[in-house]
Amino acid sequence: MARYVFVTWDGGGNRMPTIAIARALLQRGHDVRVLGHDSQAAAYRAAGLRFTAYASAPGFVLDPRPAGMLRLFTDRGLADDTLSQLAAGPADVVVVDCMLFAVLDVLDRMEQRFAVLEHTMHGFLTPGFRALGAMVWPRGLRVGRPRTHAVPIVVASVPGLAAPFPPQPALSASPGAVVYAGAMSRARADAAPTEPTVVVSLSTFRFAGLAETWRRVLDAVDGLDARVVATLGPAMSPREVAAPRGVEVHQWMPHDELLPRASLLVGHGGHGTTLAALAHGVPVLALPLDATSDQPRMGRAVARAGVGVTMSRRAEPTEIRRAIGAALGDRAMRDRARRLGEAVRRLDGPARAASVLELSASASR
Repeated sequence: MARYVFVTWDGGGNRMPTIAIARALLQRGHDVRVLGHDSQAAAYRAAGLRFTAYASAPGFVLDPRPAGMLRLFTDRGLADDTLSQLAAGPADVVVVDCMLFAVLDVLDRMEQRFAVLEHTMHGFLTPGFRALGAMVWPRGLRVGRPRTHAVPIVVASVPGLAAPFPPQPALSASPGAVVYAGAMSRARADAAPTEPTVVVSLSTFRFAGLAETWRRVLDAVDGLDARVVATLGPAMSPREVAAPRGVEVHQWMPHDELLPRASLLVGHGGHGTTLAALAHGVPVLALPLDATSDQPRMGRAVARAGVGVTMSRRAEPTEIRRAIGAALGDRAMRDRARRLGEAVRRLDGPARAASVLELSASASR
């Protein structure tokens, strides 16, 4: 049995990968603990995981503005809490969210064996980290070095959005190894939908423009000759949306119940939601909400691969409706998404991530 501590933050898109991998290790008989914000406690405990909240960040509420995110990622209090957690109970491997620079830095300095968990496509992060490195250097943090010395870097994503994928090397926990684990959502291929079905799922965070984007999308699907299912998430209340007649509105509904029967996902380009749709073989229309995140890059990647389209969240409802209609009628796009879904499902993300983390723990003994 190996001992793992996952160190995370309340970021929405990083929740599913962390829970999926931690549960996979737990089911293999390992000792697994999670350290995160108190706002995450219910979700992690409901997943059967031992959870401890940061002592230094009670009553956490995410500030999604760039300055707020930078304060979070460089918060030395989270690093101190991590050291306290390890003093109370050592770990063979600490699995750290890729954005927690202060935690990565302190573990690297103390030569504690750790792995980095990335929750978007690896190629999106590399140039961004170079820019962030210059921003955090005056704070005494080293962004590049902890990533280089991680053993390994576990990417909860795929090596591209076109199938077949390039051949993947054998699993490795050597310093700096980058391991694409795959999608973390449960996915399956169902028969073709009995009727055209559009799933609308935007961000779980209330980015600027979220409510207006919901209005535009719902106006676009008004009277559409298709079943339309909208899942609002915690950022929106049903009272805030004027859903047209015939649109099914849910506060929350599991994607693995909706996506197997979907024809198209309309989303914000978030990595988790987008990859979940593609894992089911469902094309995507991305309307990025936050220019500083991976959402615009994810949208462009989807369009380049021909498994969806992207457009401005400020597009008029008539433009969005036209794009939805074109995607529903594009058989070639559906075929490319179906082939990509088959390739994603073959990776078996949580099991692959758990296996490489077991290699990392073995090497630490």
